Amino acid sequence: MRGLWTILLLVASNIFMTLAWYGHLRFKDHPALAKLGLAGVVLVSWGIAFFEYCLQVPANRLGHVDHGGPYSLVQLKVIQEVITLAVFAVFALLAFKQESLRWNHALAAVFLVAAVWLVFKK
Repeated sequence: MRGLWTILLLVASNIFMTLAWYGHLRFKDHPALAKLGLAGVVLVSWGIAFFEYCLQVPANRLGHVDHGGPYSLVQLKVIQEVITLAVFAVFALLAFKQESLRWNHALAAVFLVAAVWLVFKK
């Protein structure tokens, strides 16, 4: 159960991370946010990233083997990276409709799944 909670927390944290890192690129579409300078955008992004950390840190503690979880440090990192890219792909397709996923992106996803398989191989 700790493994499932870890993954759910990582998914939620990555949603906030993706919004913090890339959401500001859509501020131009919102009148109040479009007027923000770089410092304002950074502060808004940091505010969003705060919630990422509120979920990411517990996810790593809950999931790490030294704290009773099922995952090694390397396994946690690879899981997190795959989740990051999956969340980003969904975000990019929804928020940036002019972006498209191409065959090389799909192949990269296959390699990421292979990386997860390799890192869990005994």
